[in-house]
Amino acid sequence: FFHSGFIRKVYLTLLIQLLLTVGIICAFLYWLFICYLRYSLYSLKNRVLVLVFIVAFSCCDNLRRQVPLNFIALGLFTIVEGMMLGSVSALFKAEAVMWAVGATALVSFSLSLFAMQSKWDFTTASGSLWVFGWTLLSFALLCAILRSQYLYITYACLGTLLFSLYLVFDTQLILGGKHRKYQVSPEEYIFAALNLYLDIVSLFLLLLQLIGLCR
Repeated sequence: FFHSGFIRKVYLTLLIQLLLTVGIICAFLYWLFICYLRYSLYSLKNRVLVLVFIVAFSCCDNLRRQVPLNFIALGLFTIVEGMMLGSVSALFKAEAVMWAVGATALVSFSLSLFAMQSKWDFTTASGSLWVFGWTLLSFALLCAILRSQYLYITYACLGTLLFSLYLVFDTQLILGGKHRKYQVSPEEYIFAALNLYLDIVSLFLLLLQLIGLCR
């Protein structure tokens, strides 16, 4: 029962985060009076602020576990992240953004079902995913130097694969069970929701880039 309550907390928190994020993205797409913010919000300052939040959540136990501080911090992070996503989305056509949102929802739902049903234990693959992530980062630097559309498409495809695997990995960490070697502590429901949220957001950005490049 306690484990079921933990899972409900994680996914309810995640649902609220995603609804808030989608609302902010729609505001940037359809509300003309804030469109002028799209470039200023997608700045180095905001990226640093997001990184600070992530590091704080990773390193500070009290920030993740102490109510209501954890919800306040998570809410602020979601707003900042949503504004960044909105500023990026405003650079694309609304149709492309909606396709990316739909594709992200479909992929996330399918992978979550797979993670719940599969007996394959992805929780032991953290080292492999870490290596894959650093390899992809090196490939991103190569793409920035060569500036080839085909390389960008390849990068977006590989990135989508990486964060799809991370979504399965993080989902199985939350679910636990006899087929899983590792699982998240029931006290870490905020951190668990944050991990899933970041996986889904990363999938959205990569799918949006892929759709934008292929149009």
